[in-house]
Amino acid sequence: MHTKVAIIGSGPAGLTAALYAARANLEPLVIRGLQPGGLITTTNEVENYPGFVESIGGFELADTMERQAVKFGAQTYDAIITHVDLLQRPFTLMTDGGETITADALIVATGASPRKMGVPGEDVLANRGVSYCATCDGFFFRNKRVVVVGGGDSALEEGLFLTRYVSELVLVHRRDTLRASAIMQERAFANPKMRFVWDNVVEEVLGEERVTGVRIRNLKTDEVTTLETDGVFPYIGHVPNSQLFADVLDMDASGYIITDERRRTNIPGVFAAGDVVDHIYRQAITAAGEGCQAAMEATWFLAEQEYLLKKTETAQGQEVAVVVAPDNWS
Repeated sequence: MHTKVAIIGSGPAGLTAALYAARANLEPLVIRGLQPGGLITTTNEVENYPGFVESIGGFELADTMERQAVKFGAQTYDAIITHVDLLQRPFTLMTDGGETITADALIVATGASPRKMGVPGEDVLANRGVSYCATCDGFFFRNKRVVVVGGGDSALEEGLFLTRYVSELVLVHRRDTLRASAIMQERAFANPKMRFVWDNVVEEVLGEERVTGVRIRNLKTDEVTTLETDGVFPYIGHVPNSQLFADVLDMDASGYIITDERRRTNIPGVFAAGDVVDHIYRQAITAAGEGCQAAMEATWFLAEQEYLLKKTETAQGQEVAVVVAPDNWS
């Protein structure tokens, strides 16, 4: 299977890249990965994406973006890339099903995954009370008590969603103030189902067959206490999904892929966009903007490669026409 542009990842960055590459008649191939639509599909309501006066569900937004890209000629492929060879062009991608995909240009939009707390009991009780997706699992905690860990927008957004189901929600935060936006804080403090435990971290998730509680420690007093709970939802940041490109693409100390201002990586023809690059903003709109940049750069890169190839053939005495892709982005 060969494509001019392969896009790994199908969140806002990957789907916007697909839209722009498709409109340049490149028929890009979007490898949708483990979580089609990206992390935004786990968000119940998106209120800050331009163009939507009323909030839109994260799954609906991703689905709309994908259908728009497909309308202009993008193709989607359900697979997980397990190995890449970027040392020569065309680039080679291997899937979990054993298929081989080659591409003249590559856009990495693999996003990021929720960061785990890394405490005893967390992995053992995953899907048995420990969850990283309120939208997916909130219904199962109807009339129960849950703990949300974190203090940013994600913790409050998902926490507020959970209050539709739970009897009580305890938010545990390592500081004495929240980092979330003012409007999210206002909503959280006004919600009668939410209470806050400040200056504490979770040190252990308790339970055998199901979560029964968490052991927390106060960072100021060192006091250790236990909170009874039926569920734990950690929202303490994200880890970039860049492991596939270790020792191939340049990354910072946290594993985020390094690009220049034009979304170019250290390998010509490989571009990166979205949460796998951005650890500062991490918004759907910024990811989409970077996806647009990456697609435009990939288009210009391929046009330049085609021009150089035709120029070389002409120099060898062959009569050829030089065709450069149109700059049509309106």
